[in-house]
Amino acid sequence: MNNIRLDRMKEYIEQKNVVTIKELQELFPEVSLMTIHRDLDALTEAGAVVKFRGGAKSVRHSGDPEFNVRIGENNAGKFAIAQKAMEFLQPHSSIFLDASTTNLMLARSLPDINVNIFTTGPSIALELCRLHNPVVTLCCGTINRKNLALSGQNTLEMLDKINIDLAFIGVSGCSVDAGFTCGTESDMLVKRKVIQKART
Repeated sequence: MNNIRLDRMKEYIEQKNVVTIKELQELFPEVSLMTIHRDLDALTEAGAVVKFRGGAKSVRHSGDPEFNVRIGENNAGKFAIAQKAMEFLQPHSSIFLDASTTNLMLARSLPDINVNIFTTGPSIALELCRLHNPVVTLCCGTINRKNLALSGQNTLEMLDKINIDLAFIGVSGCSVDAGFTCGTESDMLVKRKVIQKART
């Protein structure tokens, strides 16, 4: 086992927080996929990283950054996403916005049209109060102080009772190997329910 490679892999994972196996293959093209897996196993046994299906994360990684950190990050990208998202809006439709900061940007950009909006984001609901035409429903639930999102059994039961034409859902990460990820299990359950309920 190459200790220099292990140190480099550990340092790379700590810098990125979460990496995919594909990223590690690109970083170390001279070694086989099996060697990368063995290296990750060794780093996991040493307590340096946490291996999961399709990748690994730093033990220093403590989940998603807090809302007040995320709200200041990548705003140009969030604005571009919000502008694209508005192309999908139709009057008199029902829309779901999760509590992501990208959806907060969408709420800030939303025109004053007749739509029914459901959200798990108190910040989004408050932002939408500046408009007159949308009907805004804040889904009930328990608030996560870190990401300012509502979730829990009450949220899931409420979502069961509504119809959603269009849902906009933010995620923490995405990869071909591991799919979509989010910060907490309770958020994941809400997002999964919304995906089941939404037409688009």
